[in-house]
Amino acid sequence: MNMQSVKANGIAINYEDRGPADGTPILFVNGYSSTMLSWPEELMDGLRDKGFRVIRYDNRDVGKSEKLKGLPQISDVARAVREGREPAIPYRLADMAADGIGLLDALGIGRAHIMGISMGGMIVQRMAIHHPERLLSVTSVMSTTGNPDLPKASDEAMKALQAQPSSEEREDVIRHRMKGRRVYQSPAYPMTDEALYERCAREFDHMYYPEGAIRQYAAIVGDGSRVDELKQVSVPFLVIHGDADPLVPPSGGEDTAKSVPGAKHVVIEGMGHDLPVELCGQYVDLIASHARAAERQQAAE
Repeated sequence: MNMQSVKANGIAINYEDRGPADGTPILFVNGYSSTMLSWPEELMDGLRDKGFRVIRYDNRDVGKSEKLKGLPQISDVARAVREGREPAIPYRLADMAADGIGLLDALGIGRAHIMGISMGGMIVQRMAIHHPERLLSVTSVMSTTGNPDLPKASDEAMKALQAQPSSEEREDVIRHRMKGRRVYQSPAYPMTDEALYERCAREFDHMYYPEGAIRQYAAIVGDGSRVDELKQVSVPFLVIHGDADPLVPPSGGEDTAKSVPGAKHVVIEGMGHDLPVELCGQYVDLIASHARAAERQQAAE
């Protein structure tokens, strides 16, 4: 990988630009506490082979991007949101969205297609709300709107997400992450132990920084509902969700598609809260078709 670091939105952002240089840019925004290595190579290479300029990056507080400060109490953040008060948090999802836009600035890119998974889907929603002029299209995958009335994650999935490893030793953390991912993986497309171990090891070696997860989770909780703001979005919008997602239930995808005028909604059978290699061909076709349709639409206007 050819990873580099630039200043974007005032902080250091670690990124990889796979090119091709003359391709239409597509920016990938990863999910809660995960690094840019969470994106399957088959998805990255598949879209590059379609002619897109593939760019991915580490969000703030993960991987090799800049680390922030402050340890908010999640219960206090949630209480503030319920009571309609501004939560005291180090940063918001809107700030994380501005990081991605800042990366486009640093790379000299005026407009790009944007794809985000889970928390990354929330971030690209914020991009569409605050920076629509910079987006060619949006794809939000296994994400949600922050609507408090929607069904919550299953108890088992939430416990897996919030559980801590027995120590911060490499092997303990890898095995812990494997156990958690087994809970919310796609039931129709389970990873082999070897493939899952390799993925978790690769992310650990890229950088293990659990403190950052606290601030990212506070940003998610503190963002509240985006439903009303999403109703004003006019960027071409695609929503992809699995029908077997225990962490962000399918209703999250339904609410996202319902909230954004004209959004397309695709439900994939047997998909949980991950991106199985077996489905990458389908993802590539969906994203490429959506992106090219958006380009044709905008060229005709």
